[in-house]
Amino acid sequence: MNANTEIKVDNTVVDVMGLPLSDISRDEIIERVISAVRARQKMVIVNANAHMAVVSQGQGWLRTLFRRADIAFCDGAGVQLAAMVLTGRRLPRTTPPEWIGPVLSRLGADASVFWIGGKPGVVEDAARAFSARYGVRTAGTQHGFFDQTPGSRESIQLLERVLETRPDIILLTMGMPRQESWLRDNMDHIPTGVMLTAGALVDHAAGHVHRPPRWVANMGLEWLVRLVREPRRLWRRYLLGLPVFGFYVLVYLLRKGRGGAASSLSRKLAG
Repeated sequence: MNANTEIKVDNTVVDVMGLPLSDISRDEIIERVISAVRARQKMVIVNANAHMAVVSQGQGWLRTLFRRADIAFCDGAGVQLAAMVLTGRRLPRTTPPEWIGPVLSRLGADASVFWIGGKPGVVEDAARAFSARYGVRTAGTQHGFFDQTPGSRESIQLLERVLETRPDIILLTMGMPRQESWLRDNMDHIPTGVMLTAGALVDHAAGHVHRPPRWVANMGLEWLVRLVREPRRLWRRYLLGLPVFGFYVLVYLLRKGRGGAASSLSRKLAG
């Protein structure tokens, strides 16, 4: 992006099914992350797709985490559509693999990255690939198959490593909602650094999974490509989860309709 390009900031937060999401562009996320890293500021970034929206309906702590985050953005065509239906706002849609590259390429060796998540071996491949591609330093890696229970030996040891290395960016790639759970339990103990939930980024970075063309994402069909590639792991999320997501959108729409009718009746009675 041209350094002279002016970024229009919209600090509007839109409530989508109980999740407060920022009306924020990809370019603004990039600029804010870079600024936070250079200033050694603490920042928490989370994202919501249809799966997250469904899981959050029964997990109040997820909605609390989204309220506490510095940036909570729309990551999925389903959530984008739900925002339009429920609020009339078309939220920008992006994913961490789309903007983490520009962030790291501009920071280069000035930034250190700690990876948490992914299979053993894969997370190390991802760290090496990003160091070679962007010149960033690897502060540490931790595969996702560890006991993350607060107070467990492995959880304490990981937190100690993070505090010792003081990474500029912590990439949480354990999948939803496990990565959000780790963030909830540990974010208050980490004084600096950008912490972001990044899902399958570790597999993309390691070269084990390739993202479909941008036009596929623009059509809202990226979920279908992922389902075809990993049917055994994702069939339940998409084939069962998407209808449930649609049901919740309908419930919120009906609630909104009843609320609007009640407000209209109140105004008439007051008049």
